[in-house]
Amino acid sequence: MTMQQIYLAIPLLPLVAAIVVGLFGKNLPRAAAHILTILGVGAAFALSVYVFNDALLGHVYNETVYSWLKSGNVSFEIGFLIDRLSAMMMVVVTFVSLMVHIYTIGYMQEDKGYARFFSYISLFTFAMLMLVMSNNFMQLFFGWEAVGLVSYLLIGFWYTRPTAIYANLKAFLVNRVGDFGFLLGIGLVLFHFGSLDYAAVFSVAPQMADAKINLIGNTQWSLMTVTCILLFIGAMGKSAQVPLHVWLPDSMEGPTPISALIHAATMVTAGIFMVARMSPLFELSSTALSFVMIIGSITALFMGFLGIIQNDIKRVVAYSTLSQLGYMTVALGASAYSVAIFHLMTHAFFKALLFLGAGSVIMGMHHDQDIRNMGNLKKYMPVTWITSLIGSLALIGTPLFSGFYSKDSIIEAAKASTITGSGFAYFAVLAGVFVTAFYSFRLYFLVFHGTEKWREVKHDEHHVDTNVESHRDSHEVAHDDHAHHHGLGPNDDPHEPGWVIKLPLILLAIPSLFIGYFAIEPMLYGNFFKGVIFVDSAAHPAMYELTHEWHEVIHSAAGMAYHGLMSLPFLLASSGVALAWFFYMKRPDIPAKIQTKFSLINRVLENKYYFDSFNEKVFAAGSRFIGNKLWLIGDVKIIDGAIVNGTANLVVKLSGIVRKLQTGLIYHYAFAMIIGVFFMLSFYSFKF
Repeated sequence: MTMQQIYLAIPLLPLVAAIVVGLFGKNLPRAAAHILTILGVGAAFALSVYVFNDALLGHVYNETVYSWLKSGNVSFEIGFLIDRLSAMMMVVVTFVSLMVHIYTIGYMQEDKGYARFFSYISLFTFAMLMLVMSNNFMQLFFGWEAVGLVSYLLIGFWYTRPTAIYANLKAFLVNRVGDFGFLLGIGLVLFHFGSLDYAAVFSVAPQMADAKINLIGNTQWSLMTVTCILLFIGAMGKSAQVPLHVWLPDSMEGPTPISALIHAATMVTAGIFMVARMSPLFELSSTALSFVMIIGSITALFMGFLGIIQNDIKRVVAYSTLSQLGYMTVALGASAYSVAIFHLMTHAFFKALLFLGAGSVIMGMHHDQDIRNMGNLKKYMPVTWITSLIGSLALIGTPLFSGFYSKDSIIEAAKASTITGSGFAYFAVLAGVFVTAFYSFRLYFLVFHGTEKWREVKHDEHHVDTNVESHRDSHEVAHDDHAHHHGLGPNDDPHEPGWVIKLPLILLAIPSLFIGYFAIEPMLYGNFFKGVIFVDSAAHPAMYELTHEWHEVIHSAAGMAYHGLMSLPFLLASSGVALAWFFYMKRPDIPAKIQTKFSLINRVLENKYYFDSFNEKVFAAGSRFIGNKLWLIGDVKIIDGAIVNGTANLVVKLSGIVRKLQTGLIYHYAFAMIIGVFFMLSFYSFKF
C-alpha cells in the first residue's frame, strides 16, 4: 500500500464498518456488529501507529485527494495534512475509540439497539478522523458538523426517554450557535485570503496582520482579531466553554461508552485541536488570545465548583471534563499550544478511564448512579477500584502520573504569560487544583470506601430517581431481572463486570500512569511540534520561559516530579484530598451543615449559575414568542388572511358586482354597447 492509500484507509475502515452494521445489522448475527466495527477501528489504530512512526521520521504529507468543486479561483477539496500533530491525534482517537468499542460489548449486551450503537460509534470515529486529518477549512467543517450530528444520535440513543431527546436537542442547538460563529470565521478567511487551504492561508497571514475591516458603520476592526474570535466561538461550542457549556452535562443521558468517547478524545477536544492547528493565525492577535484565556479561566474554575455538589457519578466526571477543557483553553490563550495538546492527550486516557470506571460501577450497582447509595466497592470491584484510583490521581496532578506533567505545565504557562487576563488565569488554574482534588476524591471516597450504604437504602420497586440512568426501557428488556428497579437491594452485593469491561480499564490505566513521563520532553521542549505549531516568542514568551526553566532547573521528567512535590499545586491538591477524606470519611455531618449555612451559594450551584434558566426564559421563550407572533401576524393575518383569503374575498365581491350587470335583458346589453362605443370614440378623438 502507498502512504496515500494508508491515509485513506484509516478513516474509511470505520466508515465502511458503520455502514455495513448500520444497514444490515438486523439481518446479521448479533456478534457481527462488534466484530466488524472492532476490526475496522482496530485496523485504523494499527495503521495510525504506523503513520505516527512515519511522522516521527519527519515525513509530512499535504496533498489533495479529491476535488469536489471549483468556483472561480476557489477550489473545494478533500485532502490530508499528516504531520506529527494530526498523527498523534489519530493514534489517540483510534485507541480510545477501540477501548470504547471493546467495553461496549459488555455494557450494551442486553440492549436491543446493539448493532445501531456500534454503527454510531464507528461513524463517530470516522467523523473525528476526517476532522483531524483535514488540510483545509472545508473538510474541517465537514468533520466538525459530522461529529455534531453523530453526537446528536448518540446522546439521544434511548429515544423513548424524554430526557434523552431534550438533551440531544439541547446539544444540537447549542453547538449550532458556536458553529454559526465558526462558519462566519471561515467565510472571512475565504473572502480575505482567497483560499481554504491551510498552507495557503498560513503563508499569507503575516501580510494580513494589520488589515482592518468595517463591521458596524465606519468603525475599524482588526481582521485577524475578528477572524480568530469567530473561529474560537466555534471551539466554545464544541469544547463546551462558558457560556456554550450547558449541553455537555446533559449529554450524560447517552449510554456511558459514548460519554467516554465524547468527553475524552473526540468531540470536546475538536475545538482545542482546531485552535492549535490555527496557531499561525492566533499568534497575530493578542486580543483574541486574551479572549481565549479569560473564557478558559472562567470555565476551569467555575465548572469545577459545580462538580462539588453533584451526586450523579457521571455528572461529577462530566463537570471535571468541563474544568479540564478550561485548562487546555488557558494554555491556548498563553500561546502554549503544545502544552494544550499535551494535556489533551493525557486527559484523553485518564478521562476515558474515569468514565468507563464509572460505567463499571453503574453496572455493578444495577444501574444506580447516586454516589450516596454506594460505599466500600473496593471490596467487591478491585479492578474498577484500582483503575479508578489511577485515573483520579492522574486527574488531580499527582507527581509522576500523566496528568501531573500536563496540568502543572499549564499552570506554569499561565504564570509566565504576559497577555491581558493572565493574572486571573493563573489564580483560576491554581484554585482549580484544590477544587479538582476535592470533588474527585469526594467521589472516590463515597464510592469505594466507607460504609456499604446500599444496605441501608430501602428500594421501592416503582421508585425512579432522577439521578439514575434509565439504562433501557422496560419494553426493551422484558427478560432483564433489573428492568423494574434500579440499584441494589439490601441483601444484594455489587459485582465486578466481565473481562470485556475490565480489559479496557487496564489498558487505559497504563498510559494514564506513564505517558506523561515519557512524552513531556519531546512534545513540549523538543522538536516534536517543530514546523507544525508556531509561536511568536517575543510577543508571547510563556513557552520560551518554560523551555528555559526546563533546561536550566528541571532537566528531566523525574526532576519535574521532584520539584512538583515542593510546589504550590501539589500542596493544594493534597489539601483537597485531605479535606475530602475528613468531610466524607470522618465527619460526614459537616458538609450538610455547610450546605445549610451557605444555602444561597448552594442554591446557585444546584441551579448551575442559572445558565439553563436564563437560556430557557430568554432565548427559548423569546424564540417561541417571536415565532408565535410571526405566525399570528405573518401567517394568519398576512398570508392566510390578506393574501389567500383576501384574494378570494376580493374575487367574490367583484364577481358580485359584475353579476348584477348580467340581467338577461337585450336593451341593457345594447345600452352597454352604446356606452362602450361612446367611450372608444371619445378616447380616439382626444388621441388624434
